[in-house]
Amino acid sequence: MKNTIVIGLLGPVLDDGTGIKRWDRWRPTIGLCQQEDLLVSRFDLLYQRKFSKLCDVIIEDIHNVSPETIVIKHEIKLENPWDFEEVYGVLHDFSKYYLFDTEKEDYLIHITTGTHVAQICLYLLTESGYFPAKLLQTSPSSEDICGKYTIIDLDLSKYDRIATRFKQEIKDDISFLKSGIETRNRQFNDLIEQIERVASNSIDPILLTGPTGAGKSHLAKRIYELKKLKHKLQGKFIEVNCATIRGDAALSSLFGHKKGAFTGAIQDREGLLRAAEGGMLFLDEIGELGLDEQSMLLRAIEEKCFLPVGSDKETSSNFQLICGTNRDLLLQVEKGKFREDLLSRINLWTFTLPGLKNRSEDIEPNLKFELDRLSQRNNIHINFSKEAFQHFLSFATSSEATWSANFRDLNGAVTRMATLSLNGRITIEIVKEEIKRLLSLWYKVKGCNEQDILIQILGEAKVKKLDRFEKIQLADVLSVCQKSKSISEAGRTMFAASRNEKKKTNDSDRLKKYLSKYSITWNSIQKIII
Repeated sequence: MKNTIVIGLLGPVLDDGTGIKRWDRWRPTIGLCQQEDLLVSRFDLLYQRKFSKLCDVIIEDIHNVSPETIVIKHEIKLENPWDFEEVYGVLHDFSKYYLFDTEKEDYLIHITTGTHVAQICLYLLTESGYFPAKLLQTSPSSEDICGKYTIIDLDLSKYDRIATRFKQEIKDDISFLKSGIETRNRQFNDLIEQIERVASNSIDPILLTGPTGAGKSHLAKRIYELKKLKHKLQGKFIEVNCATIRGDAALSSLFGHKKGAFTGAIQDREGLLRAAEGGMLFLDEIGELGLDEQSMLLRAIEEKCFLPVGSDKETSSNFQLICGTNRDLLLQVEKGKFREDLLSRINLWTFTLPGLKNRSEDIEPNLKFELDRLSQRNNIHINFSKEAFQHFLSFATSSEATWSANFRDLNGAVTRMATLSLNGRITIEIVKEEIKRLLSLWYKVKGCNEQDILIQILGEAKVKKLDRFEKIQLADVLSVCQKSKSISEAGRTMFAASRNEKKKTNDSDRLKKYLSKYSITWNSIQKIII
């Protein structure tokens, strides 16, 4: 068995007493050596020189109650036992030079004696591993003058209830970052789990990348709110869209300016970096910043100080930084449009948010989330009819839906359908109109052409498997169908020459058979509106 070693401070108040009556009351240092089931092999007793006489009395008393316990005195120099920095420094030095032998000895840190400051410092040094020990807490007892003791193991992983509680807190934090949405996409869920760990344990910059509308701004705000709930920051959330500021306006907006610094600077301006003091600064579309602003930002990140425009006096701001971009910043560095040193500073933690098109299994929970949010905002319950919901969800998760603006498209679609709903009920007719509107929007944005229609109906994967001749032919057929009012009209156009040589025309049947080779229906073509 290992020897049990106790390290503790002499208690000049609780351990005090030199007369015979001292044995009539509980003294923690003596009491722990009187415990029948706790054999102390050695007691390392820390004391201040001015309490030397009391220390000698305590040592003699320990020998009387526990002759097998060896007591070693350690004088410590403390000017002010209530000065946290001084006490921590002294105890830290003691732990640093103490010769621990954990293979042969078990260590207990007695935290009952000493000032509250000393007790806190002993706890911190044990919790952080400077003392490879467990904590020992003693207290008086009405039944026994020796009192009682409790051993506290700070290895929290050994406590099932605490471990379970920590796991639940992590789950709650992850759910908070996802706004309570029960997302199903594994890639996204793993990503949020990593972000939760970083947000909870790091103050370094975070870089969020991904397509426009993927939720970078919303996630940045949730990270800020999570950190604030955990009391890791106290200041404001300052959001800047770097694409909206240029030149002097950018420098002034970010870093502030002095009155008269340039034409129009009629008064001092604090600047957004200064406004973010103690809080979080979110620089969205950071790839749009000019090189001058990038240079000043790098210094502000590294040194927490900068020069406002027109000032010869530095100002400081200690903020946490999140950046967002839909650009390839490495490519921007190669082009000379983004500073390599700034990129290396902000991409310690880089997370790429997938687009909605790549998270089709998350469309349903996000759809319900948008409905709930609109219901709360409008103070009316909004919902789909069963048929309408299935129709919209089928479209939303199909290859037809590009979701080019990601969640902005989804939010807009839900808002429009909810607004047009009667008494909060979204019907199949409303859904069909919205689908046409979305398809029209996406094609207008893309500048629709025959190849666009081909990709939209078949999907890129299937199109890639077609020979070039098939692509050209099929794209032309789809274009004709798209411009025709009926399948018969399209058939007549497609087979205008050959139909004259036939005794019996069957244009629509011929066209249906041709389209069926590619699993295309007339209705699927008509959903695409140019």
